[in-house]
Amino acid sequence: MAERPDRVDREDRRSESRERALTLLYEAQAKAQSGEATLEALPVAADEMATKLVQGVDAHREQIDALLRKYSRTWTLERMPVIDRSVLRIAVFELLASPEVPTAVIIDEAVELAKSYGTDDSGKFVNGMLSSISASVRPVL
Repeated sequence: MAERPDRVDREDRRSESRERALTLLYEAQAKAQSGEATLEALPVAADEMATKLVQGVDAHREQIDALLRKYSRTWTLERMPVIDRSVLRIAVFELLASPEVPTAVIIDEAVELAKSYGTDDSGKFVNGMLSSISASVRPVL
């Protein structure tokens, strides 16, 4: 059975919003400022979902980073590549705050972003981290 075009369009928009949130968080890191400050400086406002992701990562940074530190066995948070860290922060925020989005979708989208923008090993690293984190924050019933 083919997917409905409106569902495909919605998923494409969500992917684009995640990608936009990644670029905004990367910019914030490069400028040593908050995501909110980056959003406020934009000449054209980011879409609603990208804005929600950036603001959510900012608002829940301590909780998100605590989970990243807990489940990272090989890298300290500070030594993680900025792209990997930003992708993970977005995905962990979604795992915590968007129960309507399936876990597999969040992980798949994050892995694809990591593969596209990170290092050769980023996809595997992000996948492993999110698999462990999701099992703790979204236990299967």
